[in-house]
Amino acid sequence: QVQLVESGGGLVQPGGSLRLSCAASGSAFSIDAMGWYRQAPGKQRELVASISDDGRTGYADSVKGRFTISRDNARNTAYLQMNSLKPEDTGTYYCKSFVYHSWGQGTQVTVSS
Repeated sequence: QVQLVESGGGLVQPGGSLRLSCAASGSAFSIDAMGWYRQAPGKQRELVASISDDGRTGYADSVKGRFTISRDNARNTAYLQMNSLKPEDTGTYYCKSFVYHSWGQGTQVTVSS
């Protein structure tokens, strides 16, 4: 089992930046692939970015060039750096462990002027 705790969400103006963190405990984080998902009100949860155990990354077309996923195995933490934020990026952001199929509780991101 793994426990995931997200943090770093908040209210930001369009064009602004946020960095989300996902702290993992209770697992061998270094061998785990991680993903960041988001869910907007009334919409399905969608995969935004992923990172493999060896650092390969993938992104949804809607965030390519603006978001960067990374990991720090020494800190058992995954990150999502979000730049040039748009109102359509608003939603609850969740991290997921692909090996253990666990989800965090989510952190809210609101992009609004």
